[in-house]
Amino acid sequence: MTAWMHRIASIGAYARNTISGLGAFARLLCAILRRSSVLIRRPRLVSQQIHFIGNHSLLIISVSGLFVGFVLGLQGYYTLNRYGSEEALGLLVALSLTRELGPVITALLFAGRAGTSLTAEIGLMKAGEQIAAMEVMAVDPIRRVLAPRFWGGAIAMPILAAVFSMVGILGGWFVGVVLIGIDPGTFWSQMQGGVDIFKDILNGVIKSIVFGVVVTLIALYQGWTAKPTPEGVSRATTRTVVDGALAVLGLDFILTALMFAN
Repeated sequence: MTAWMHRIASIGAYARNTISGLGAFARLLCAILRRSSVLIRRPRLVSQQIHFIGNHSLLIISVSGLFVGFVLGLQGYYTLNRYGSEEALGLLVALSLTRELGPVITALLFAGRAGTSLTAEIGLMKAGEQIAAMEVMAVDPIRRVLAPRFWGGAIAMPILAAVFSMVGILGGWFVGVVLIGIDPGTFWSQMQGGVDIFKDILNGVIKSIVFGVVVTLIALYQGWTAKPTPEGVSRATTRTVVDGALAVLGLDFILTALMFAN
């Protein structure tokens, strides 16, 4: 009987901590949104974060998109060749990237590259008592530190996803047209005729915006709540990658079900 009581108590404690964490997460989001006037008053802070987050992630996003395009070109050709539909390779590559792979893989790479950087930066600021020093000088750290980084990540993520999809399509074109020998006119015409701007491209952009907001907020929350020790910061960066990846994959399923149900 005692063992069962301990198990029930542990389950209750886990549920309570989870709900408490979600509440703190939501409160931090509301606090950042209330202080989002920094976009207008000090746009340079946001532009610096867009440059820091986006420019430093551009190389890994571009290289990854190129090789994903290579793989899509090869696998798509081998699959379509069985049914004599090689001319639809361009459509296959474009739809795969704009609908799913572009936003999802970019968000996963974004969590691993930019997300961990944001978490470590804020965690080290707490460990170095820079956050406390701002509060002593009557500087709101949420307005000065978190809000610019939040909007920087939310703006940079869709741009990076677009770059990923563009480079991936070029990679698929290189494999399909240059290496395999598919007619280039057919490759591009099939893509142009089959990809819908609103149903495919716009939905992919919406996904990338949602992923950018969620992953950036997770990174900021983990850094903001990290223990001000080296071990605490390292655990926070690990949680950023894990929680960010799980959130992206779960939201991708939900958004796909809502967008392409009809």
